[in-house]
Amino acid sequence: MASSDTLEDTIHLIDTFTKERDWEQFHSVKNLMSSVSIEASELNETIQWDNPTPEQVKKNPELMTAISDELADVMVYCLRLCSVLGLEPIEVMNKKIVKNRLKYPVSKSKGSSEKYTSYEI
Repeated sequence: MASSDTLEDTIHLIDTFTKERDWEQFHSVKNLMSSVSIEASELNETIQWDNPTPEQVKKNPELMTAISDELADVMVYCLRLCSVLGLEPIEVMNKKIVKNRLKYPVSKSKGSSEKYTSYEI
């Protein structure tokens, strides 16, 4: 299900969609950040009272659609926020992975779900 669209193409599509509807006026930093949080909550709601395995989700077309739709909403708002702030999504994610590698060295974090503060000096 790979796409030939680039992240840049997708951001341009989102920005065009927004401009065509004159919604830029509503896309303040606060509103976009709130929207990310709201949509993330709706994503959580798709399995609120369940704990399905990936295989169970994949076998349930309705659940897959619900998760896909909410995940798309989260990503669209994240990409729109990047566009508004002039951030490059791949760059900010790569920088965060570098920071996380330092916070969670394999020797201390492998197989553990503990927060890095539990093994900091």
